[in-house]
Amino acid sequence: MPADAATDSSTDAPARQDAPSGPAAPGAEPDGGGPSVTLPRQRQDTVPDPTVLTLLVIGDDPAGAFTAPYFHEPGGPRIRVLRARNLTAAGRLLTDDVHCILLDLPDVLDGLQQVLRLAPGTAVLVLTDGTDGGEAAAEAVRVGAQDHLVRDGVDGGTVTRAVRYAVERKRADLAQRQLTETRLLAQENRRLERGLLPVPLLEGANGLRFASRYRPGRSRALLGGDFYDTVRTPDGTVHAMIGDVCGHGPDAAALGVELRIAWRALTFAGLGGEELLRTLQNVLVHERADDEVFATLCAVDIAPDNRTARLHLAGHPTPMIAAPGRPPALLPYEAGGPALGLLPDAAWERIGVRLDGEWSLMLYTDGLIEGRIGKGTQRLGQEGMIGLAGELMAAGLGGEELLDATMAKVRELNGGELTDDVAVVLLERQA
Repeated sequence: MPADAATDSSTDAPARQDAPSGPAAPGAEPDGGGPSVTLPRQRQDTVPDPTVLTLLVIGDDPAGAFTAPYFHEPGGPRIRVLRARNLTAAGRLLTDDVHCILLDLPDVLDGLQQVLRLAPGTAVLVLTDGTDGGEAAAEAVRVGAQDHLVRDGVDGGTVTRAVRYAVERKRADLAQRQLTETRLLAQENRRLERGLLPVPLLEGANGLRFASRYRPGRSRALLGGDFYDTVRTPDGTVHAMIGDVCGHGPDAAALGVELRIAWRALTFAGLGGEELLRTLQNVLVHERADDEVFATLCAVDIAPDNRTARLHLAGHPTPMIAAPGRPPALLPYEAGGPALGLLPDAAWERIGVRLDGEWSLMLYTDGLIEGRIGKGTQRLGQEGMIGLAGELMAAGLGGEELLDATMAKVRELNGGELTDDVAVVLLERQA
């Protein structure tokens, strides 16, 4: 049988493929009975050669087909051979340096299942008899082996090709499995995050139209540190809220969800104004990861007749108000208070707002106004955002179309995607 005829400096084993098995080489480990496992000596100061693949043969090898230390074919990798009489001895030889395992056991399927448990990331071949081994070979491949070899057809070229192909198939299988697991995890995360996004509760709010847009700054995420919600309580008041937890990542997103859920529960429980903000601050203080975390918040309570509103600001950008025939403007913000989590004894004054006729009220986070204008350092800012929205509204846009166009224009001015989370809520009273 052709094999590499040259001796290798890393082993004292015979170089000829047809040489008989001899005593264990120095460094071999006993397997608890019977002949010792031949383990070639290795130089400790050498770097692993990427053109050498290690094959661990498990079994008695009665035909002496794998007594040579290497198999080699021109143009292919060198196949370094390790031998173990049984699975117990093989367990001591299974390291990251073993690229492929060849099973030559009486009960190959039982041995295969044990090997797959011991070395799930290693390619596996099985050795079968050519006459009646076809069914066993097919079953072994179905269970998890990469391929099989027929005992009578073993030679240098066959072993080299089989090991090389088995290793590549295993790598491809592992890569595909990892990709599938990543996709499943991403889908599960998207389902989870989508379930945490708010569903506005505005049943009975006749004459009001609601629209929102949300875009997290994190790549491939659905949730960021921004949060918002809108509900209508039994007395007919429409409550809208938008906020922003400082920082980025899953911790900020989780805290934002907690604050949003707390706000909805407290609102339906009848709390409002400064009492509600103070309670939310207590929630934040108890749930935040460290004392440096804070959150800004804007809350608007619209009266049942849609003609007046109460505004509370906790360090958050003030909303924009627009009406037909009048340019958009910012609501009063001079009486705003500090962000939640900054001052233990903070106070937040109520700001009265008059709403006449038809109007559009836009709540937003600072991610919308902190985008750049062109390649310089100038930011869009609130004035720029108001001017931009005014042009779009003058062109007849409203609702979902207005928000889509606003987001698109802000990204265009920024020269690409915004790096911060962005949340926008639009409430419109129509005739």
